[in-house]
Amino acid sequence: VQLVESGGGLVQAGGSLRLSCAPNGRLFNRYTMAWFRQAPGKERECVAAITWMSNFTYYEDSVQGRFTISRGNAENTVYLQMNSLKPEDTALYYCAATSGYYYLQVYDYDYWGQGTQVTVSS
Repeated sequence: VQLVESGGGLVQAGGSLRLSCAPNGRLFNRYTMAWFRQAPGKERECVAAITWMSNFTYYEDSVQGRFTISRGNAENTVYLQMNSLKPEDTALYYCAATSGYYYLQVYDYDYWGQGTQVTVSS
């Protein structure tokens, strides 16, 4: 099973994009879902995460108040609404799923997508 992201693209600073992620097969457990991003020359970082019951969300400081993570009606689907985009948000955005308790590190996650490019022009 792999996660499939969509919704990336090129947008001007101040604009918005909505990323979507869904598994291409059945995931039988209930997973915490997250969005990571990786800019050229930088490490992959967790920008937002949401538990399977949507009762807890995490946001990285630089996106707090601008990005919103949410779950879809279909099991283990997740969205990332990105508003007020800045050039520094430019990166490859990855969707990830974990059945574990910890959620901030790359090694905490069981499943990954291939990534979708987000480019914000100034």
